[in-house]
Amino acid sequence: MTTWILAVLVLYFCQIYLTALMYLPTAGFVRLAGGRDALPDKGKFAGRADKALVNMKENLPFFLVPALLIYVVPNANLGLAVLGAQMFFFGRLIYIPLYLSGIPGPRSIGYGIALIGNILIALSLLGG
Repeated sequence: MTTWILAVLVLYFCQIYLTALMYLPTAGFVRLAGGRDALPDKGKFAGRADKALVNMKENLPFFLVPALLIYVVPNANLGLAVLGAQMFFFGRLIYIPLYLSGIPGPRSIGYGIALIGNILIALSLLGG
């Protein structure tokens, strides 16, 4: 389980820098390294990357809290929790490029896979 928790955190870290890298062409390195008081418009792809990052920030607590509770709840179903964590990771992994594509339907598939993963982790806390 620890591996999958760390994998999700690495994905989150990469998503932060993906957003910054996509913003680099319109803002420039000097402006991004500064106080960021007056930045130009993000553009289409950097804006989508930023929205996907915000979505990850919103969903990360709902993954981390149950995932960490696996270590303290007696009789938690570790196998189900690991499956849920894998689904969350891979769902979020495919969510990013699908969101960047701008096609609304497919990105919901990635979100749905991650959501089902979260539900499985929560169910694993009920015992097994």
